[in-house]
Amino acid sequence: MQVRHDSPVSYHLPMSNAQGEELIDMNALIGKPVKLHSYGEIHCVACGRKTSKSFGQGHCYPCFRDLAACDMCIMKPETCHFDAGTCREPDWAMTHCMQPHTVYLANSSGVKVGITRGTQIPTRWIDQGASFALPVFRVSTRLQSGLIEVAIAKHVSDKTSWQRMLKGAPDEVDLFQKRDELMQLAAQDIEDITARFDAADISPVTDSEVYRFEYPVEQYPQKVKSFNFDKTPDVEGVLMGIKGQYLILDTGVLNIRKFSGYRIGLEA
Repeated sequence: MQVRHDSPVSYHLPMSNAQGEELIDMNALIGKPVKLHSYGEIHCVACGRKTSKSFGQGHCYPCFRDLAACDMCIMKPETCHFDAGTCREPDWAMTHCMQPHTVYLANSSGVKVGITRGTQIPTRWIDQGASFALPVFRVSTRLQSGLIEVAIAKHVSDKTSWQRMLKGAPDEVDLFQKRDELMQLAAQDIEDITARFDAADISPVTDSEVYRFEYPVEQYPQKVKSFNFDKTPDVEGVLMGIKGQYLILDTGVLNIRKFSGYRIGLEA
């Protein structure tokens, strides 16, 4: 779903029809019955070929195996091997990895550390269902962001509990105070990392306020039951809200991003 940082967050779902592509205003459907149907077709989001199974959120196996976007260093940026000359797609890496990144603290289900390209602020935080976020470092490359993230992750989580995130807003935490605590705990590791690069490559962020996000949710579930189109082709219920990339129905929740490349129909 496409998102916009409004209050609450605005969601639009791209759908194709006979006239082309249209954006469905999902906020307008909250409180109404909806039905989504999977036609059992999956097309690779990279090459378009039909595949019987989705790999890495919508790829066919050959693309998942060969594309730099599916390499392990995307999940573990501290293992970036661009400088070793072994990147699968150096041109792609120049536009995605060798670009400014931000290391941040976010509060979705508790405070966590994460990274994102500068161009993905604040979309990345909305997609994670964060209620609060604070940039901590600006760096020149994805590798540098990964190294800083690992250093800070020794002292705070780098994961979001999606089940807890979908049960409501987290308790508010003073992210400035948390940042200062973590900087002290990780000071030696961060000093060692910055010493490896030019002085301008890694810089603390001191001029940012905390980002705050409200989501269009009428009611959060007490128990989180997730739907899977691979097992249940029909998903229906009253749309109670949207958070992150999840549709929250009165019958369960559906991670829309997980099913990228699937041919899906929507009735509302």
